[in-house]
Amino acid sequence: MSKPADPAPLGARQLFQWLSYLQYPALLVAFAYAARPLFNGMEGMLDAYNSALLYAGVGVGMSSLQDPSKTQNKVSKRIWQDPRRGRLMLWLISAQALLPIVLGLVGAALATTTALSQLALGLVAFGLGMIGLLKTAIEMREHHRLDKDANGGTDPALEAAA
Repeated sequence: MSKPADPAPLGARQLFQWLSYLQYPALLVAFAYAARPLFNGMEGMLDAYNSALLYAGVGVGMSSLQDPSKTQNKVSKRIWQDPRRGRLMLWLISAQALLPIVLGLVGAALATTTALSQLALGLVAFGLGMIGLLKTAIEMREHHRLDKDANGGTDPALEAAA
C-alpha cells in the first residue's frame, strides 16, 4: 500500500500572498501613531506623523506582495475589468506615489528642523510603498481586463473607445 502524497510544497506565490497580510498590522500601527497626537493635545505631532507615514509606507508596500491574478472584492474586480476605470485608477495611484516622494524630497532639502526633515523622509517612505502598490495595480489590470483578446493583446476597437 502506497503512502499518500505529501501536500504540495509552499510555493513562492503562496508565501508572498501570506506575507502580504502583514500589511494590516502595519496599517493599524500607522493609524495608532496618527491618532496619538489627537489624545495628547497634539504633543509630539511631527514625530507621531513621521512614524505613521513610515508604517503606512511599509504596510502599503507589503500589499504589493499579493497575487495580482486575484482581486480582493467585487468593487476591485469591476475597476480592473473596465479599461477606463483601470486606467483612471492607475493615474490616481501614480499621483499618490509621486506627490509624496516629490514633497518629501523637497521638504527634506528645505527643512529647518530635524523633526521636519524626518517627516519629509516619512513622506518619501510612504511614496515608495505606493510605488509597490502601483506595480501590483498594473499587473492586476493586465490580468483582469475584459478588452483583451485570446492572444493576450487588446482589442483595438475597445482600446480606442477607452
